[in-house]
Amino acid sequence: MEALRLILLYVHLIGFALLLGGSIAQYVSGRLRVNPAMLWGAVIQLLTGIGLSAPLRDGDEPAPAKLVTKLVIALLIFVMVFFSRKRDVVNRGHFLAIVGLTLVNAAVAVFWR
Repeated sequence: MEALRLILLYVHLIGFALLLGGSIAQYVSGRLRVNPAMLWGAVIQLLTGIGLSAPLRDGDEPAPAKLVTKLVIALLIFVMVFFSRKRDVVNRGHFLAIVGLTLVNAAVAVFWR
């Protein structure tokens, strides 16, 4: 089971890289819009995060409050990305909220013990 958890974690990190990297690329280009990398990153993050929350460890489970917090943030990110994916230009505040929530979700994963 540890191998499965590590594979899920690896794919989860790839989703994070797609989401954050895609948003930084769009921000640097000056045209704020949701690109396919951001959409796929949000989908991968959500699905692998759900998989990672399954009880695959031997008693070393994360706190339920942490899992719920990460799930809510991931759902917010997914909804914000999904419903903005076809717009030619996304509001600056909306776009920066996607980036900020992505970074907050990573911070919750790292610092909440």
